[in-house]
Amino acid sequence: MDRELTGSPTGRQLAGAPAPGARAPALVTRARALVPGGRALALVAGALVPGALVAGSLALAVIASAGTAPPARAPFALGGLWDAQVTVGGNVVPFRFRIAGTASQPSGAFLNGPVRVVATGGRFNASHLVLDFDQYAKRLDVTLDDSGALTGTYGPNTPAMQARIPTLPFTATRAGSRAARSVSAMPPLAGTYLVPIPTDEKAWHLIVRQHGSEVDAVILRVDGDTGELRGIWADGRVLLSHFDGARPTLVELAPAAAGALQLVLKDLHGGADTTLTAYRASDAAARGLPAADDPRHHTRMRDPSVAFAFSFPDLAGKTVANTDARFAHHVLIVDVSGSWCPNCHDEAPFLEELYRRYHGRGLEIVSLSFEEPEQLESLARLKAFIARYGITYTVLVGGTPAEARERLPEVQRLDYWPTTFFVARDGRVRAVHTGFAAPATGEFHEALRHEFESEVETLLAE
Repeated sequence: MDRELTGSPTGRQLAGAPAPGARAPALVTRARALVPGGRALALVAGALVPGALVAGSLALAVIASAGTAPPARAPFALGGLWDAQVTVGGNVVPFRFRIAGTASQPSGAFLNGPVRVVATGGRFNASHLVLDFDQYAKRLDVTLDDSGALTGTYGPNTPAMQARIPTLPFTATRAGSRAARSVSAMPPLAGTYLVPIPTDEKAWHLIVRQHGSEVDAVILRVDGDTGELRGIWADGRVLLSHFDGARPTLVELAPAAAGALQLVLKDLHGGADTTLTAYRASDAAARGLPAADDPRHHTRMRDPSVAFAFSFPDLAGKTVANTDARFAHHVLIVDVSGSWCPNCHDEAPFLEELYRRYHGRGLEIVSLSFEEPEQLESLARLKAFIARYGITYTVLVGGTPAEARERLPEVQRLDYWPTTFFVARDGRVRAVHTGFAAPATGEFHEALRHEFESEVETLLAE
């Protein structure tokens, strides 16, 4: 199963319970700490590079006096919205992709609800387009064929990564207006649901939004979410899909008895699909359903009286430790992260926002990044990750994901990425939050933002 850049929805191993002899499905196997979740990375905000040039008033005046109009910039032949798909283990995963920029400076983006996963660079020659997503260590390489379709591949950009992670077939056609569908027989699906699962996590949250015949949804686990799943009602069900340069996902959603929903989690790697039932959150207590694992209480310190200790090199090789003078008497956020982890990509822009807002009042943020062995050689993806999100807080290299528990022995149940520690001025951990609920989760994301801000405000006031 491709869990780092093409398979699991987040880059963690799920603790699922597959049928005997079957592999755990993509949404019920998550990348726990000891294996870097393999092939699913993802997501981040950004804006496409505009392709227009604005001339200065003086230049315009000179052109006007010469009696000639400024040359019009030809529109980029590939610019616009595309209906795209990747093939994972023989399964077609549809999604939308946008191309922008110019022929000399092309850009593109995967779409994940309100978030855009934007290319870090690109080039176009005749009918051949290459877009780099260095923050994922991935590359899109496609050609425009005679029918007007794009065909090619999306996959790792280095031989070392290619040896471990498969390259995916990619095709796309111009996005057309979706035909209106009758929704007279479509029941109301929108709402928040609880999905019991057979693991120590107990349950997931499912958020469903409905817009006529179009449905979008998000599954939220303790480590984070799947990204926005999208689909259209047809034949009594909705086939939801997601791909934002990472975590390809297929989920079938259909009405069940008493207002519940049936979820079929499609295994993209030849294993058995998993069928679960989602119950409306308002009915969960009456049904005696277990609550979802609380991300504020999943991970903890073995001894809360002990200071959070770290000592790791930065990207220049200089050792940075919690005992350094710059951290003395400061409030500290320590984030266990990795550039392979999709939910870490979701979290990074918000951490940078917190740092810029509160650094002047005494907040420091340190990211402990655990990377695969082949990435540790150059740290190319981590450097691109830092550049993509404009990270100005401290980033240290902790080692490989398999070494995380050994390197942070005072932490108990360090098994999901990211995990965020709130450290008071005395060096002790006051709060821990496992995972990250991204903007696509709506009210859950807003609650997380409030929680983080309140923790920081409280610690700064002490």
